Amino acid sequence: MHPLRQLRESGAATAEQYLTLLADNVAFHSPIFAFAIEGKDAVAVVFATSTSVRHGRYIAEHRLDEHTTFLHWKGLIDGHEIESLEIIVDDQQGLIVDRTVAFRPLPAIELFRNAMFPLLKNLVPSNIGEYPKGT
Repeated sequence: MHPLRQLRESGAATAEQYLTLLADNVAFHSPIFAFAIEGKDAVAVVFATSTSVRHGRYIAEHRLDEHTTFLHWKGLIDGHEIESLEIIVDDQQGLIVDRTVAFRPLPAIELFRNAMFPLLKNLVPSNIGEYPKGT
């Protein structure tokens, strides 16, 4: 079982607990953000915040190679179904260097984004949910 899954399934994990799993140069990609969240301190807070607004469980895990894990998660946000598929890439020391998540369905993603942004307003740039003008 991937350490991220173990931590998430152990209960309400804190940002400090997530820090132990992350490489300094970690990047997190999510459909609620227009660009990646980078750096272990910021990513740890995002991970901890995420679990406070949605609830569910992992239903599948597949090791794709020695550094890459695929996870499938299902749960609820505000009583509505939300599902994620994710790819986690670990470095040689087993620390997460990249995590990319895809969510469905779109209305649940919007609920998730609307729940997350107020909680992260002091951490992420205010334009994190928008493409830069002119692109």
